[in-house]
Amino acid sequence: ATSGRQIFQPLHTLRNAEKELLPGFHQFEWQPALKNVSSSWDVGIIDGLSGWTTFVEDVPADTISRRFRYDVALVSALKDLEEDIMEGLRERGLDDSICTSGFTVVVKESCDGMGDVSEKHGSGPAVPEKAVRFSFTVMSISIRVEGEDDGITIFQEPKPNSELSCRPLCLMFVDESDHETLTAILGPVVAERKAMMESRLIISVGGLLRSFRFFFRGTGYDEKMVREMEGLEASGSTYVCTLCDSTRAEASQNMVLHSITRSHDENLERYEIWRKNPFSESADELRDRVKGVSAKPFMETLPTLDALHCDIGNATEFYKIFQDEIGEVYQRSNPSREERRRWRSTLDKQLRNKLKLKPVMRMNGNYARRLMTREAVEVVCELVPSEERREALKRLMELYIQMKPVWRSTCPSRDCPDQLCRYSYNSQQFADLLSTTFKYRYDGKITNYLHKTLAHVPEIIERDGSIGAWASEGNESGNKLFRRFRKMNARQSKTFELEDVLKHHWLY
Repeated sequence: ATSGRQIFQPLHTLRNAEKELLPGFHQFEWQPALKNVSSSWDVGIIDGLSGWTTFVEDVPADTISRRFRYDVALVSALKDLEEDIMEGLRERGLDDSICTSGFTVVVKESCDGMGDVSEKHGSGPAVPEKAVRFSFTVMSISIRVEGEDDGITIFQEPKPNSELSCRPLCLMFVDESDHETLTAILGPVVAERKAMMESRLIISVGGLLRSFRFFFRGTGYDEKMVREMEGLEASGSTYVCTLCDSTRAEASQNMVLHSITRSHDENLERYEIWRKNPFSESADELRDRVKGVSAKPFMETLPTLDALHCDIGNATEFYKIFQDEIGEVYQRSNPSREERRRWRSTLDKQLRNKLKLKPVMRMNGNYARRLMTREAVEVVCELVPSEERREALKRLMELYIQMKPVWRSTCPSRDCPDQLCRYSYNSQQFADLLSTTFKYRYDGKITNYLHKTLAHVPEIIERDGSIGAWASEGNESGNKLFRRFRKMNARQSKTFELEDVLKHHWLY
């Protein structure tokens, strides 16, 4: 594609075909009209700070952000799927002239921070070298026909984790840890989403006006973002889990038996308790009562497990176990940092020689996937002196490999039914191994993702049917595109650059 022809044009020279594809082209209306959202439909890219009244004494937010209005973007996404919707109705043998209402659209939301989007020299205010992207994916569309109880699914996103199905809604130069700015920019998005949940969208699909209602599921967040959005303490907290109230010590004692108890509404109630302290308790008692909710939950996320970071978290954990086994830590108490460093370089050297795995600074998805294999464990076992420990390591990896497809696959009941059935049993075995053979690592502590992997997977799958499909992968691959578009296809000025990236990403 580097033939020198420029494919992407600046906004004002877009051809009509492209204008049709961008949000703001198709007419629609909401019934009842959306609260606090303008009823005009021809709205393109807007400033992410719009809807922000600035007072004289307000520090102007010198952050740059561009977004689509949420409802306009959803309309554009649905019009993109128009043919699929009509096709789906035909396949189910439904007469499209009767099916004008009762459509339900399920939307997955993802939001992720990107570190180090290094600066191009443009004009404008200095912005942090971090960006946050908020995007959504239309996961499924179903219709309820009169006389039927269940909805009939007429469209299911075949690749929910591809960057192709993940549509950018809002791009901003903000550090994801800057809670104030982040919530300020996403505030209008949250308000629009809330308004849409109480209303129906009327648009023409296949030549007839039809009405759609929306369900939003915020599952594409990593744990850091979930904790930030839901008002929980940061991930080093004693409250190890975003799904249940367990503390780290409890989770390491009882590794498997937990159920999901947290929810957005409960977090809001707990925040009120935290704020008012109605029982005049001491700080510790109060914190224990609200289970680590100490900020106002800002956006409703659906408590789930993020499959990608789960991979990474668990691989990091295994990497550390490998190190400890090379140094036979189970026989001795606290080794020095020097020794640990030595084991680590031994492990790295072995992995590099035998598996061509270069050491990485921070564990990434690809490294994690290659580390969690039978080959890797065989290679590591060459460095482990005792036969008994080698068997235990292999058994641990074997169980993990059995468990992993269940939370990775888009549809486990179809792709790996046997592993799904055996999951609880396998996770019990895995936990037993950890709490006996590897007790030295799990005495009163356990990592967040390991706890979730062992305790919550079956329950989430029972609720959602899948974990992999709802993960943040699509958004993560979108990050790559962001970098590429920013480099290649955006004007060199900070004011315009984000809208160019947003537009290209949408057309991509």
